[in-house]
Amino acid sequence: MEAVGRLAGGVAHDFNNMLGVILGYAELALGEVDSDTPLFDDLQEICKAAERSADLTRQLLAFARKQIIVPKVIDLNKTVAGMLKMLGRLIGEDIDLAWLPGADLWSVKVDPAQIDQILANLSVNARDAISGVGKMIIETGNVVFDEEYCADHVGFIPGEYVLLTVSDDGCGMDKKTQNNLFEPFFTTKGEGHGTGLGLSTVYGIVKQNNGFINVYSEPGEGTTFRVYLARHAGAAESMPEAGLVKPAAGGHETILLVEDEATILDMTKRILEAQGYIVLVASTPDEALRLVEVYSGEIHLLLSDVVLPEMNGLDLAKKLLAHHADLKSLFMSGYTANVIARRGILDAGVNFIQKPFTRQDLAAKVREVLDSK
Repeated sequence: MEAVGRLAGGVAHDFNNMLGVILGYAELALGEVDSDTPLFDDLQEICKAAERSADLTRQLLAFARKQIIVPKVIDLNKTVAGMLKMLGRLIGEDIDLAWLPGADLWSVKVDPAQIDQILANLSVNARDAISGVGKMIIETGNVVFDEEYCADHVGFIPGEYVLLTVSDDGCGMDKKTQNNLFEPFFTTKGEGHGTGLGLSTVYGIVKQNNGFINVYSEPGEGTTFRVYLARHAGAAESMPEAGLVKPAAGGHETILLVEDEATILDMTKRILEAQGYIVLVASTPDEALRLVEVYSGEIHLLLSDVVLPEMNGLDLAKKLLAHHADLKSLFMSGYTANVIARRGILDAGVNFIQKPFTRQDLAAKVREVLDSK
């Protein structure tokens, strides 16, 4: 499992770069084709395939605990409640979804998107374990484990935890299946049904957040997953309500784009110029520094890859800030680089976008950073 984790981190950068090129140019081509032509549908299928491939990479990175996360102090009850409609659609009408939130729940500090990943993966597992009509139950609660309890229960760690439980009344599992459950690519499903990454993704996320997970199951008696997340002392942050995604506004500002992969450099330049921005390009940090010296206008944003020849993107930003105090920075990468994150947790004050990204994602993030104070 550790070797697969290293492999995931090693290939993610190059693989996500290639996916970014596929997705980016397919989206650019979509903008040039009428929606009523067969080519439009073909290009959409290319975009969908690229996005599905990117999801697989993200799952591997989650297992390897190498995905970039932005933890927030959250009320787990509110986060789960906000997902219930989506989970209901995911499991289907034949499965009754019961939600039993615990009272006076403690706060946890975790990336809300990771809670979404955990619940989505566990819900798919529950759905696939139920044949016909069935029931799935999501519960939360506060639990405390002392040293004495943990001494008698293997895998438990002393401390105060918020418990997230997902149960189903499906087919259950034998001990042999449970022993392999969290291994990447292990699956009991038929060929073409699932990748075997769902539960390994959950495992990686829980470990990355210093929690632990247990499973209880018997053949024919259903399954219960219990996820324990460390209690956080402090009030939960207010989360923005989900709504319709509006097209991101463009702009007129000048952006310095630094990327050593020529195809990504060209593609990203075209996306930004289509949004109305003035784009200066450089393929190395030294080239970027020389360009800034001779450019007479104002540069509003540095958009840089994290991993570059000569120096990394963060060091480049620091050099530029020494002479351009108002310059804002946005970093992009296909994997978690320790340059901007520690143990996968994004450093405070760092703006980041994960490769591969869609035109909409890039436009929204650029606008967000430019408008920030």
